[in-house]
Amino acid sequence: MNSTTRKLLALAAVLTLLLSVGCNTVRGVGKDVETAGKAIQRTSEKAKD
Repeated sequence: MNSTTRKLLALAAVLTLLLSVGCNTVRGVGKDVETAGKAIQRTSEKAKD
């Protein structure tokens, strides 16, 4: 496994940990996913302009 793959796996693990700590309920996870989706959508709309 190269260093880039290791870094990406470590980042994914940290993000998963942070999301699981920040979301105590399924509703909380849903809100987080919705917020992330909206942010991605705004970014893609800005990129089109």
